[in-house]
Amino acid sequence: MKKQIYPILITLLFGGLIYYFMLPPFNISSPLFWIFVLMLMTIYLMTSSIYSFSVKNVILKGKKAIQPKYHEYVLISVFAVLFLIIIVNLINSPLFYSKAYYNRINVISDNDFTTDIKEVDFNALPLLDKDSSRKLGDRVMGQMTELVSQFRVSNLYTQINYKDEIVRVTPLEYANVIKYFTNRKGGVKGYIILNSVSGKSELVKLEQGMRYMPSALFNENLYRKLRFLYPTTILGTATFEIDNEGKPYWIVPTLKYAGVGLREEVTGVVVFDPVTGEGVKYQNKDIPKWIDHVYASSLIIAQLNDWGKYENGFFNSIFGQKNVVMTTEGYNYTIMNDDVYLYTGITSVASDESNVGFVLSNLRTKETHFYEVSGAEEFSAMASAEGQVQHLKYKASFPLLINLNNHPTYLMSLKDNAGLVKMYAFVDVVDYQKVVVTESHRGIREAARNYLGDDFNKIDNDDLITKKITISKINEATIDGTTYYYLIDKDKLRYKVSIEIEPNLLPFIEVGSTIDISYQKLEDINEIIKINK
Repeated sequence: MKKQIYPILITLLFGGLIYYFMLPPFNISSPLFWIFVLMLMTIYLMTSSIYSFSVKNVILKGKKAIQPKYHEYVLISVFAVLFLIIIVNLINSPLFYSKAYYNRINVISDNDFTTDIKEVDFNALPLLDKDSSRKLGDRVMGQMTELVSQFRVSNLYTQINYKDEIVRVTPLEYANVIKYFTNRKGGVKGYIILNSVSGKSELVKLEQGMRYMPSALFNENLYRKLRFLYPTTILGTATFEIDNEGKPYWIVPTLKYAGVGLREEVTGVVVFDPVTGEGVKYQNKDIPKWIDHVYASSLIIAQLNDWGKYENGFFNSIFGQKNVVMTTEGYNYTIMNDDVYLYTGITSVASDESNVGFVLSNLRTKETHFYEVSGAEEFSAMASAEGQVQHLKYKASFPLLINLNNHPTYLMSLKDNAGLVKMYAFVDVVDYQKVVVTESHRGIREAARNYLGDDFNKIDNDDLITKKITISKINEATIDGTTYYYLIDKDKLRYKVSIEIEPNLLPFIEVGSTIDISYQKLEDINEIIKINK
C-alpha cells in the first residue's frame, strides 16, 4: 500500500511547487497545462520506480525485477497524451483549416490614404520612440534621490492616448529582492508619464503604493495573483496603462486557442488594480474605451501574416505563392481617433525591399485597414536616410508614416552612439531616393520645410490661420545659427518667425508695419508659417 501512496504524495508535493512557480491554467487548450500534466506523470513514474526497485518492494523472479502494471499504464498515458495533442493540432493546422487562419483578422482593403490619414499635425507628432523615452525616464528617476536606491524604472513604456495627448507610461519596480522585502508594506510608490510630443516627463507619486507587480514575490507577484483569481483562464502578457483620472491598472488580455495553442484569439481583458488586488473581467464588446492595448502587437503581426499567406490555400502558400504577402520586420505606433494603431508595411514573400502597401490596426478593437501604397519598405528607407550621413555613423529610428502635403512620407530620427537625436530625416515612400535630413535643433517644422521646399506653402493644414496684423513691437534673436523675429501685434498677441520664411522682407519690417500672415496657433506663442505678399 505504501508503495502506491508515497509516490502519489511526492508527486502532489512537487506538483504543488511546480504549479506555484509555473502557474499553468487549468484549461485543456493551453500548452502550458499539458506540459504541467506531463511533468506530473514523469515525477510519478520516477518516484514509483524508486519504490518499486527498493529492497523491500522488488518482486524477484529469478534475476529479473518485475515492475507493477500501473507503471505501464502511466507510461502508456504519457504517450497517449502526446499522440492526441499531435492529432488534434494536425486537424486544426493550416493544412486543413487554411481559411480559418486567413480569416483570423478582417482586413478592410477599400481605403484611401489621403482621406483616412489626416495631414500631419506637428503639434501632436510623437517624435520620441521607446529608446529615447527610456533615457528621459531614467533621468527623471535619477532626480528622485529618496526613490532611486529602492526602485527601478520598468522597461514597458506603454504608448497610450491620455487626455488627448500622446504619452508613454511605465511603472516603477522593486530594485531587487532585498528592496522588495524592505518596501513591500508600502508598495511601489508611483509611475512615470512621458509626453511623446514635447518630451516632458514626470514621476507621478501615489498615495497608496502598488503591491501587485511583476517584480514582487510570493502571492504579491502580479501573474501569481492573476492566476489564483482566474485559475482556468488563459492570460496574455500584461500591459501597464492609466485611466483618464491617472489611476494605474494592469490590462491583461484573456485568450482562447483552437486545438492546443493554435490560432490564438483575444476574448476580452482583465482590468486589474495593482493597489487593491481586485480584477474585473470584460468581454470584447464591453471593454472600456480608455483602454488602448487589448491586442498584443505580436498577435496582430501573426494574424496579418496568416492573412497574407493563406488567401489561396495552404499549398499555394508553399508552392505557387500567388498573392502571398507578409509583414515587414518592424512596426510602429500612431494615434488616431483617440486610439492607438499599429503600423507595419506589407511586402511580397520574396522580400524585395519594397512594400505593396501598409496596414493600420486598432490595438483596442483590432479594426484593420490596408492601404495600397507601393514604395520602399521601412528598412530600405532607414538605410537611405543613414546613407545621407554615413560619415557621421548615425542610426535611424524605425520610421513614422505620415501624411505630408497629401503624400505618404516616412519620418525618422537619426541618433548618435549615445542615443541622442541629432537629425530628422524625411523619405518619400514611393521614391525612397528622395531623402532630406535636417539638424534636429532647427525643429521638426523647419525639417519639413526643408524637405518640401517650394511645396511647403501648398500644405493644406486645418490649423493654419490667416489674418492681417499691425506690429507694435519687434525683437530678433539668433538660435543655433538661425535668426528668429519675435513680433507683438496691437492686440498683444505674440508671434515667432524664422528669417528663412522671408529673408528679403523680414529685416525691413518696422514697428507700425502691417502684414498679412498665415500662422499656426500654439500654446504660448504663434508660429508664422508664411507671409502673404
